[in-house]
Amino acid sequence: MNKQLFLAGFMLAAVTAGMQAQQKNGGISQKMLQEIKSSQSKGTADKALFNAIASNSINNLAQNFATAGELDTHFSIETKSQSITDQKQSGRCWMFSGFNVIRGNFAQESDSLSVELSQDYLFFYDQLEKANLFLQGIIDCAGKPMDDTRVQFFFKNPINDGGTFCGVADLTEKYGVVPKSVMPETFSAENTSKMASLVSSKLREYGLKLRKMVAGKKSSQAIQTEKTKMLGTIYHMLKLTLGEPPTEFTYAFKDKKGKSLEAKKYTPKEFFKALTGKETLNGTFIMVMNDPRREYYKTYEVDFDRHTYDGHNWKYLNLPMDEIAKLAIASLKDGKKMYSSYDVGKFLDRKRGYCDVNNFDYASLFSTDFPMNKAERISTFDSGSTHAMTLAAVDLDQKGNPVKWKVENSWGAAWGQKGCLIMTNEWFNEYMFRLVVDKKYVSDKLLKLSEQKPVMVMPEDPLFGEDD
Repeated sequence: MNKQLFLAGFMLAAVTAGMQAQQKNGGISQKMLQEIKSSQSKGTADKALFNAIASNSINNLAQNFATAGELDTHFSIETKSQSITDQKQSGRCWMFSGFNVIRGNFAQESDSLSVELSQDYLFFYDQLEKANLFLQGIIDCAGKPMDDTRVQFFFKNPINDGGTFCGVADLTEKYGVVPKSVMPETFSAENTSKMASLVSSKLREYGLKLRKMVAGKKSSQAIQTEKTKMLGTIYHMLKLTLGEPPTEFTYAFKDKKGKSLEAKKYTPKEFFKALTGKETLNGTFIMVMNDPRREYYKTYEVDFDRHTYDGHNWKYLNLPMDEIAKLAIASLKDGKKMYSSYDVGKFLDRKRGYCDVNNFDYASLFSTDFPMNKAERISTFDSGSTHAMTLAAVDLDQKGNPVKWKVENSWGAAWGQKGCLIMTNEWFNEYMFRLVVDKKYVSDKLLKLSEQKPVMVMPEDPLFGEDD
């Protein structure tokens, strides 16, 4: 036998044996299994618990009776109430919360006027822009192999319905807004999964084609021409599922008595300015975040985490929760609602619309504890921002410290507290992550810190999932 061949075979056998040994040593052996079994309690309590858990909801069994009483719904500081929206089976909470802020500010300024905005309209352009973001991202990374982290990121997430307030700011600046009556919700707007699946499949197909064009050294002009053609198909798919956005419309506001005022013609961007008094929201706010894993009073930017290719990455100032609370209270005292986001599923009593870390006693039910702190939960993907809601009220004690908070949700008016959710301050500190606040409520010191050169972080980070 050839000596080199013998050595190669020997080394392969050694590696294979090593791998087998690793697998064997790291697996559950019969001895280990017996030790696991012997550690279990021998009494009747576990049998009774199994019988209960086997036929009941864990949350129902873990419900802490001590916190199940009538809720205190009084708030010392509360913004003007408004109609509750419903995102249905979609991941558009970021848009609903952002629109709640816009129409809340409009109602405060106009006193007697209110408006319902079309989520369907802006969602159309959100999906079109995200499709372009994907295609252009594929072009930009076409020289990297298919198993590259960034390439994999694009193909894994070609499009989605989630987002942040940065998307609201960039999209409304570019496309404006329209009233809901002008472009109402469609079935696919309220039930996005099938539309998203089909558009994603088409984009992945297009992504492969664009990579081949780059590899074949096609000109930049030819590639951009092909990308435009691809976006034409995506536009067509969105038009059939969401409807085609209007470029001009006639609308008459109504006063608080329901009387229509003079009807006027608007473009979507003119209508946005009529509501906000601004051309854009960009530059008027800062986003703050509580991430105890990272240094506080530093600004961070999430790379490639935006809604439009030519828009703004998600940038935030990392602050302790007491600083975030101060900003929120200042805004609420002035009657201004805010975009905010949470890990809403944690310790949520859905029937009452109440978040309290003591709602459920999972530790007693399973005879263990769950000791991870906020930083540890984030680092291990156990917790992170999942849902955006509109911060609308706070209850302060006699010393001015927050006791509880209230948010306007987008799950319909029949849910929770007439469509709202109440949370204790302890829960707020543990499971609140993002707040968007008008710059007028931010100190000069914090504003200066928010303008420092940001530290770049990756979108794959455990905390930076989009709100949906």
